[in-house]
Amino acid sequence: MDFLSYQLPGIDSSAGKIAYILVFAVAAHLAVLTIRQLSTKIVNQQTGRVSPKTRSLASLANSFIVFSIYFWVIGFILQSLGVSLAAYLASASVIGLAVGFGSQGLVQDVVTGLTLVFSNLIDIGDMVEIGGQTGVIRLIGMRFTVLKNSMNAEVYIPNRSISNVIVYPKGYIRCLIDVPVPDKNKYPQFRELIQESMDSFSERFPGLFVFPPSIEEETFVYSQNILRLKYRIWPGRGAALETTYKSELLQRFRDVGLEYFDWQVSVHYEVEKHKTDTTP
Repeated sequence: MDFLSYQLPGIDSSAGKIAYILVFAVAAHLAVLTIRQLSTKIVNQQTGRVSPKTRSLASLANSFIVFSIYFWVIGFILQSLGVSLAAYLASASVIGLAVGFGSQGLVQDVVTGLTLVFSNLIDIGDMVEIGGQTGVIRLIGMRFTVLKNSMNAEVYIPNRSISNVIVYPKGYIRCLIDVPVPDKNKYPQFRELIQESMDSFSERFPGLFVFPPSIEEETFVYSQNILRLKYRIWPGRGAALETTYKSELLQRFRDVGLEYFDWQVSVHYEVEKHKTDTTP
């Protein structure tokens, strides 16, 4: 039986038909919300057990199912209101042409979404920068790719607007601050002073960091003892380390009688490679 030719049983009045349609539409919307919640719950529970590619495909399939439900419901409602199937599907009429022109963006969204998934360009869980927005991918849908940024806000990016994509394989940028040790005999006290400054700064600016900062073992560069402070931060958020933290650190040194010049404390960035990356 064609669902679009199905007549509402036992409902003759216009008010009763409208009430039935509203109930049907609300029920369909609740079904969509349930599907989305179940899909999100299943994907979150399986994090670490299934590959990012599988999660991306599941996300795309979920979007397709939701779109199909809405498409079916709209057709049922229009047919119930007396709109013919031809008018609903055809593009010859004014409404059909409008939908046709409007659907160009939809087709671009779907094609781009499929391309992103099957080209292995990005997957759910990757940290990326798209169109000036940086975040971790939470959803690859038929219309939108959803990022969660450093402020824990969700950013919806239409798939058709995705052009340049920057992928951060490790999920962060590594900011390194090198500080020369003035006196090896006072190394424990000097390291403790720096650790206190790092802890204080991290508490005040938690949104900068993907992982807690750490201090590397001392290294020797041109016979000089160096402490390397390692920060794993969100891309594009290093300005506070270059200015505020560095200034505060130099002031701490002065407070305890250590004379440091600005150029002695260097701030630089590195791309941390995967263990399997053999690129020189």
